[in-house]
Amino acid sequence: MKSLILLLFPVLLGAQPTPEARTQQVFEMWRAGRYDAVYAMFGEQMHKGLSLEKYRQISEQIKSAGQINITGAAQTLKNGQYVVVTIPFDAGSTALGFRLTWDKNDQIAGMFFTPGKSSSAKWEAPAYCDPALFEAHDLTIGDDEWKLPGTLTTPKGEGPFPAVVLVHGSGPNDRDESIEGTKIFKDLAYGLSSRGIAVLRYAKRSKIYPQRFAPTATFTMNEETVDDAVRMAAFLRTRSSIDAGRIFVIGHSQGGYMAPRIGKRDPKLAGLIVLAGNVRPLEDLILEQIEYLASLQGGRAVQQQANLDEWLKRQVQEIKDFKPGQKVPSLLPVPPAYLLDLQGYNPAALAGSLTMPMLILQGERDYQVTMQDFALWKAALGNRPNVSFISYVNLNHLFIAGEGKSTPAEYASGHVQQAVVEDITRWIQSLPRSR
Repeated sequence: MKSLILLLFPVLLGAQPTPEARTQQVFEMWRAGRYDAVYAMFGEQMHKGLSLEKYRQISEQIKSAGQINITGAAQTLKNGQYVVVTIPFDAGSTALGFRLTWDKNDQIAGMFFTPGKSSSAKWEAPAYCDPALFEAHDLTIGDDEWKLPGTLTTPKGEGPFPAVVLVHGSGPNDRDESIEGTKIFKDLAYGLSSRGIAVLRYAKRSKIYPQRFAPTATFTMNEETVDDAVRMAAFLRTRSSIDAGRIFVIGHSQGGYMAPRIGKRDPKLAGLIVLAGNVRPLEDLILEQIEYLASLQGGRAVQQQANLDEWLKRQVQEIKDFKPGQKVPSLLPVPPAYLLDLQGYNPAALAGSLTMPMLILQGERDYQVTMQDFALWKAALGNRPNVSFISYVNLNHLFIAGEGKSTPAEYASGHVQQAVVEDITRWIQSLPRSR
């Protein structure tokens, strides 16, 4: 759910006091498809030279290149009465800059998409990985309309090896779960395969088939997440290098939220590993995250947030009370079936009905899925001898280390902490082979 919240907050909060913060807000509005809201911030000359429809067409053409990810910090240049701010980002494999020119009235006097330097070369294997110890093979899983590209990393030496399937958070994620400058699934794959565990990571169908994957009336998290995770585990069982009785699922964020559903659908799994998976409903997390991010801005933003509280809470209640035939509340713009499917869903309760081993991991600095959710997992599963819990004092939602309050800026760089990789490895190696 990372992408959902990071997109919603700037749209709701209103303009921030600095040009850099205002540019970040506009970028997130643009990324969320709020072209009308961005267009309303244009100055008079911009309106004369560019129609809303043309601006929409240009934006959609750029976005068609692939997932939009910020790749670095904003750069600012002052030019007389104007302030020019550029945010580097990738659209798929295309590196660009989102450049806004602000006039003295805080209106947008210019908007450009400039060529940029790709961030793809910036990722380097963490020190705890040794590429000499494993092989990576790109492959295609499935032969139907939803076949997906993936990468299987397999330890060198004699198998068969235990294996994990990595299941993403929300949004059209690539196989590495790239978030701005981080690639946490690639970190996990290289780290675990350096320690004798095979890893399958894959691109989500919403990433590969964005046009055909437009949410339909029957679209739910099953189509978004669960179906393909189950298919990936089945694929691993066909590989001679993989121990079919020791296949696990690692779900991050929304993937962790859906992990119990995946386990119920595939009882052959040897276990589930939940990384920052929420127990509480999405609408509760959205409200909590908006309030948290508002608190980081101080004074003006806190007052603006206070003014939104009544609307936000009303939206949350409308989501909870949603019934067939009603209009979907704008706070969570998904198909009706998506909301109805999640009503009453409690992942911790469902996990309690499963017999397979589980490992629940949580960063204590995570503001997207908090220690409150970790406590709910513990309350539901704490008496189970085959369920383990670990929290990490200094880690955020991406299991990257930091200090103080976590902020979205932390997502620009970093690697999954080595301790997380080692804890997962020890837990998997400690379990007996399932039948």
